[in-house]
Amino acid sequence: MHQHHKIAVGFMAFMAITSCSKYKALDFNVDKPESIALQEDIDAYPALKSYINRVAQPGFKLGVALGLQEYLDKGVMYRLANRNFDEVVIGYDMKHGAVVQADGSLNLVKVKSLLQSAGEAGMQVYGHTLMWHANQNASYLNGLLSPLLVTSPAYQNDLNLAALKDKTFTGWSLANPGAGISIAEGEGMGTGNKAIKLVSKGGSSSAADLQLVTPQVGVNKSHKYEVVMYIKSDAAGEGRVSFEGLNNNTPSIDWTKSGTPSPTFTTGISWKEIRFTIDDFSADNIKLHFDLGYKAGVTYYIDVNNLYIYDTQGALVVNNLVANGDFESGGGWGGWGGSSTRGVTADGMGVGNKGKAFYVTNPTKGANYWDVQTSYDFAAPLANGETYELSFWVKGTADGVIRPELQSANYSSNGYGQVAVTTAWKQVTVATTATAADRTRLIFSYGEFAGTIYIDDVVLKNSKATGGSTTVVEKTATEKKAILTAALDKWMDGMVGAGKTAVKAWDVVNEPMDDGNPYELKTGIGRPVIAADEFFWQDYLGKDYAVTAFKMARQYGNPGDIHFINDYNLEYSLDKCRGLIAYVNYIESKGGKVDGIGTQMHITTTTSKENIAEMFKLLAATGKLIKVSELDLGVGVKTTEATAEHYKAQAEMYKYVIDKYFELIPAKQRYGITIWSPLDSRAGSFWRPGEPIGLWTEGFVRKLSYAAVAKALEANAK
Repeated sequence: MHQHHKIAVGFMAFMAITSCSKYKALDFNVDKPESIALQEDIDAYPALKSYINRVAQPGFKLGVALGLQEYLDKGVMYRLANRNFDEVVIGYDMKHGAVVQADGSLNLVKVKSLLQSAGEAGMQVYGHTLMWHANQNASYLNGLLSPLLVTSPAYQNDLNLAALKDKTFTGWSLANPGAGISIAEGEGMGTGNKAIKLVSKGGSSSAADLQLVTPQVGVNKSHKYEVVMYIKSDAAGEGRVSFEGLNNNTPSIDWTKSGTPSPTFTTGISWKEIRFTIDDFSADNIKLHFDLGYKAGVTYYIDVNNLYIYDTQGALVVNNLVANGDFESGGGWGGWGGSSTRGVTADGMGVGNKGKAFYVTNPTKGANYWDVQTSYDFAAPLANGETYELSFWVKGTADGVIRPELQSANYSSNGYGQVAVTTAWKQVTVATTATAADRTRLIFSYGEFAGTIYIDDVVLKNSKATGGSTTVVEKTATEKKAILTAALDKWMDGMVGAGKTAVKAWDVVNEPMDDGNPYELKTGIGRPVIAADEFFWQDYLGKDYAVTAFKMARQYGNPGDIHFINDYNLEYSLDKCRGLIAYVNYIESKGGKVDGIGTQMHITTTTSKENIAEMFKLLAATGKLIKVSELDLGVGVKTTEATAEHYKAQAEMYKYVIDKYFELIPAKQRYGITIWSPLDSRAGSFWRPGEPIGLWTEGFVRKLSYAAVAKALEANAK
């Protein structure tokens, strides 16, 4: 028994004798119940950390996991932690999901309060955890990777793009072509779209060293005009837009609506929107200069389809949900019914004897209006509850009626009613409201008409929406990696930087290895369900994601900080333990430095002791610091069903783990042991709910396991 315990028991006996000395002793004795005597014995043990010989074990830390607010409240848990343990680890509140806000900023107010309170109490804080797949602000991270949705302005473009689309550059001036200005197929935003490709020379250093000038654009000097462009580059670039026809042709501009004007903008591998207004006109027409010569050897791309100069007080254009409603581009329309025929007319047969139209010939009137139909499929289902206006020109070889409608795949629909047809072209405008979110096509029904119907200039629009087409721009794998690397850098800088004065050890990477493939990394790919707070960094950054994390943690922390990699079930799956060790070797082969390995050990009384011992041997052989990082121990039943035998087995297993740790891990490699759940878990807890896993009961009563841990520390940490 620890000497402190002997003293305590002796002191209690002495107090019992002296306190009764003035009374006559009774002539009979009553034995205490064994359970009460045992509890009194356990309660007499001093604090757990007092059993550690600091001379023999100068680096060993006995840790405990708490909630951040539990510690800040400075109640019973605060006192229990400070009295019994050297180090506190916060279960959730120092993780990405708790700290990173919706806009990517870091809320570190409570973390800094924790560090201050712990420092004042002489308690060390262990950083848990910097990089993990769970407890992430996945909404923010996924938002960074989501496609860029670009809707062209709802106004007529005053910049003629025809010479870019046909690659002739007619009317454009390659004022300084640098190392080349051309039109690149498939390099624009979205699938298969064009971009202007501009390459700066090796010695390029000033704005006009790479310069493309637009044709002349007429303006109304009393109006405001907006310039819109989307640009990216293969490396960090810089540019500006200068002018002819302004009073100041090289103005400082707030290019990206950041709130701060500047002479130039920067570019990178992702598309960047440049959008600004001009109204400082000195003439009735202007030209724009795209000046990209600031940096040498950079290739720039400017999307052709979304390059705009428009009058903000000009006429609105319609956002047509029918991509080829003028039928000049042919396909997209189908149909069926009886012996009817359909197709696109020859040129000159459209409305006003211009262009093309769509025709359907129905030889005989059918029994039902749906017997003959024409169909156009939308790119996406229409919005439930929105009103959709349909306009089109129509004529027939005879008078009659047709019926347009918005239809779903199961034929439910919202109809526009009967539309009268005459032998002369007339424009029809009708409206209906979508009553379900499954309306996926526009249908024209001709079953009530005998003869040929012609339709042209079909426009379907949401009554609330104006504007041009929408371009969906998916981010490339390279872009995603760069974006996430920047997000990780921001997180590491903020969190490690905030803890720099108080936190000297971190879980840098948590739970990297896959359970089913223990020599491979976890992945979210192929998982049927991914939780709302799960984000698998490794799926985007690759196998080197941990290399990057360890390098950043070293960059933003203290030179002497201790950096761990941590995982669970290493005692359950020895192959997973070996896989983790192999991954540590890989990280270090790529320039990262891993100081220690944490084994969580969320175990039970029936966990294989042979596996526990073998795991410790494998970890010890690495030469790394070894930490039992999250030790808790179930008994196979809930607290309400646990018996004295269960608690005896639990105490024995706690002692076995600590004994084997000290036996098999060399002294210089012993970082310490952290008790993950000091109290038995409440029935409503998210963690092992209702299980008696702790060293104390829920009511803060010491258990037999407390005594077992104390005895194990007394026997080994000396």
